[in-house]
Amino acid sequence: MIITAGKYKGRKLAVPDESITRPTLSKVRMGVFNTLYSMIGDFEGKTFLDVFGGSGVMGLEALSRGFFSVKVFEKNPKAVEVIKKNYNQLGLKPDLQVGDSERLAKKLDECFDVVYIDPPYMSDLYEKILESVNGRIIVVEGIKDIDFRGYELIKTKNYGGKMVSFLR
Repeated sequence: MIITAGKYKGRKLAVPDESITRPTLSKVRMGVFNTLYSMIGDFEGKTFLDVFGGSGVMGLEALSRGFFSVKVFEKNPKAVEVIKKNYNQLGLKPDLQVGDSERLAKKLDECFDVVYIDPPYMSDLYEKILESVNGRIIVVEGIKDIDFRGYELIKTKNYGGKMVSFLR
């Protein structure tokens, strides 16, 4: 897996075992960040929260494209090690919080410019996280119907069966 654009474009990243995570495909990452750019413009000075870190690729894409800061949540110890390795090989130190994303999200008191939510598919975590996070734009990747109650659906994109929704 490689970073698709920005300062770290082309840099290869490690990926946790597929039984642990489901890395976001490069075409989906490019689409997400292109859409975000059309919505909020320059990423300079903006903040990003990746609620289910996996390999850390979404946060690294955000940093590569100019986001000021990225916070990552991850629960699985093997994925945590991969995130640390990926950040380290780029000379970065992750703002990584290890633990259950739902509990960590409930403790947040900050508002992010972008919150990225991609939990295990077919889980009930979508709605629970949406109740807890605070962001200007919420990006939700999934394949199931999700209740976006309380949010305005700005745009939905389909990438080969993966739905990516942009909320405000």
